[in-house]
Amino acid sequence: MRMERPDHILIVDDDAEIRRLLEAYLSKNGLRVSTAAEGHAMWQALDAGQVDLVVLDLMLPGEDGLTLCRKLRARSDVPVIMLTARGEETDRIVGLEMGADDYLPKPFSARELLSRIKAILRRARALPCNLRPEEARSLAFGGWVLDTVHRHLVSAAGVVTALSGAEYRLLRVFLAHPNRVLNRDQLMDLAQGRPSDPLDRAIDVQVSRLRQRLGDDSRDPRLIKTVRGEGYVLSVPVSVQS
Repeated sequence: MRMERPDHILIVDDDAEIRRLLEAYLSKNGLRVSTAAEGHAMWQALDAGQVDLVVLDLMLPGEDGLTLCRKLRARSDVPVIMLTARGEETDRIVGLEMGADDYLPKPFSARELLSRIKAILRRARALPCNLRPEEARSLAFGGWVLDTVHRHLVSAAGVVTALSGAEYRLLRVFLAHPNRVLNRDQLMDLAQGRPSDPLDRAIDVQVSRLRQRLGDDSRDPRLIKTVRGEGYVLSVPVSVQS
């Protein structure tokens, strides 16, 4: 019987001790781990073979994590967890805007990182429960079509808009629950696989990015509306296209 391939995690951090500790812990828990100390080594590791998730430190020599995340997102939808300094909310928000799927402030426990990795990989591969695989190749809503094979949006004029992994998963959650108000906890759990923190703005940032992709005016949105005190709702019907 053929064994399943272990998930391949790439740790990008210039701290050799952090790389060593994380490689040992994640490997012990059944993951394949590669490490890199800076951007050039990261690209080499990505080119060498399939990577399932990148753990990317914000502060790196040469190109920083934000720049690397932006460039990575332009060529791949591999999930990214950004490591940031504690208390640097602006950096975390910018990281999400650059396409990171999640962030973890330093110092952090290896156990918490493992939990985040598993949750993101699980969500990246999961389909919403009310969309069968044979139904999910193309979803139409509000003048847009989501191509779930190539994971991009197509406008009524045929213009293709790329989505990050986090944007794609969040949109799939909205499309699976049209005209239903979803609070931040529900969106975080469904899209990221973890509970939200009261001060966590990740979902708000990702909703804002998704609205930008859809050309939805944040001051008067037509598609993803804000329900004050409750959450967000996709306010248009969704249809499955063959």
